[in-house]
Amino acid sequence: MMRLLVPVLALMLAACAKEPAAYLIAGNDVAITLERIQPYFWSTGWELDVILRQHPSCQRRHHLKPTASAKVKVEVYSPEPAIYILRQGKRWYVAELRSCGFDAFKEPPPEPGELLGAFQEKDGVFTFVERKDKAAKANGGEAE
Repeated sequence: MMRLLVPVLALMLAACAKEPAAYLIAGNDVAITLERIQPYFWSTGWELDVILRQHPSCQRRHHLKPTASAKVKVEVYSPEPAIYILRQGKRWYVAELRSCGFDAFKEPPPEPGELLGAFQEKDGVFTFVERKDKAAKANGGEAE
């Protein structure tokens, strides 16, 4: 019985997933990390946590609304330094990196700021995808 139980438990644990993706603002010292989590092999959709880091001042984990969709996309905007607006579908959040504060908007913000990129799956990997024209400018190229 025990020989049968060990492979079954291993399969159940292997199907669980915890995938982080980071937007590095100032190296590892200042960053926004989004984790998508499937705690059980039978889970559909994802639980989402955002980790705000402003080293050495603070590091805090906040929960976003779970998504029933298999695809995760959270856009990141910046209206001013150290303030970031996150959009997850119809939901909007504000992240403040001076104190690692986080809150949900009751209504969409009228001016979320410059779109920096999005946390999403690309080529089978969950990652932060920088906005194309922003990346081209940073590399000395022209905007697309």
